[in-house]
Amino acid sequence: MSELKSIKSVAAELGLSVSRIRQLMDEGIFTAERTSGGHRRYDIEATRSAWLRYRLDRAGVSLDRAKSMERPSRQVFEREFELDGLAEDRVWSIVRPTLELPTGGPAEQILGYAFTEMLNNAIDHSGGRFVQVSALAVDAGLEIVIADDGRGAFAHLADGLGLPDHFTAIQELTKGKRTTAPDRHTGEGIFFTSKAVDLFRLAANGIEWTVDNLRNDQAVGISMIHQGTQVTLELDPATDRDLAGLFHEFTIDHEFSRSRPTVKLFEFGLSFVSRSEAKRLLSGMEVFSEIQVDFTGVESVGQAFVDEMLRVWPQLHPGTVVIPTGMNSAVEFMVQRGLGRS
Repeated sequence: MSELKSIKSVAAELGLSVSRIRQLMDEGIFTAERTSGGHRRYDIEATRSAWLRYRLDRAGVSLDRAKSMERPSRQVFEREFELDGLAEDRVWSIVRPTLELPTGGPAEQILGYAFTEMLNNAIDHSGGRFVQVSALAVDAGLEIVIADDGRGAFAHLADGLGLPDHFTAIQELTKGKRTTAPDRHTGEGIFFTSKAVDLFRLAANGIEWTVDNLRNDQAVGISMIHQGTQVTLELDPATDRDLAGLFHEFTIDHEFSRSRPTVKLFEFGLSFVSRSEAKRLLSGMEVFSEIQVDFTGVESVGQAFVDEMLRVWPQLHPGTVVIPTGMNSAVEFMVQRGLGRS
């Protein structure tokens, strides 16, 4: 048996609050022994193992699978916070010094923005009680994970916007300016964060959206995260990516006015043929003055899809210009044919 410690010592070692330790005791996750004076004492190794198993179970991952997924890394920071009354800037002020980032450099600016935006989402939207923040030094640089125990980002957005399913929620997030609380949020945070870091991963409700900015690619897949939302941010501390330049890329006169939806995320397949697919792609995008529709990875499009996207929809929304990009020769032929007909 390892050393027995007080509840305050265990809380400090695990990065949990004392009230959280008590809650986990009530749920049977942790156990304690009583001293002759009636005080609780915890076996720190057993408690640490129980906390690890609890987190893996919550993510739907077995211990053996977790070990098989391990990669060379060094834990830099780990702590759980209660969401009630939490301020994202205060947490960032605690995390930032542990990352050893060049002061005032691009990496510090990008991670400061991304971290506070994603933690603010957990505070305002998750409906959870706790958020776990961890940082690892990995081969790719730094990996920061923000995981809450709420209802899940995709379920929250789908219900708030009246969307048919969780996959549609991902599609809406790729557009920008989509939020369930327009009076308090612009809907820009996830959009810009997903483009600012090297790799962005948003997992919730059993699915996962990944944006790989080093490979200029995006993907949607199945996730083991069913409870809560887990956001992963990866960035090379030596990055020279310009955050101000990224904002400028999508703004006109300092207003978020450009969007760049990725077509392949709007259907499970590589061909787009119908008017309904084009309508779904452009739904709600009249709030932008310019839409760069990215066809990277799309093999073919149909006449009806092109006609709806380039003729019908723009006529109904004359304040928005639609610009197709990333086309292969077959898609470009159909687009040019559609432009010739308009």
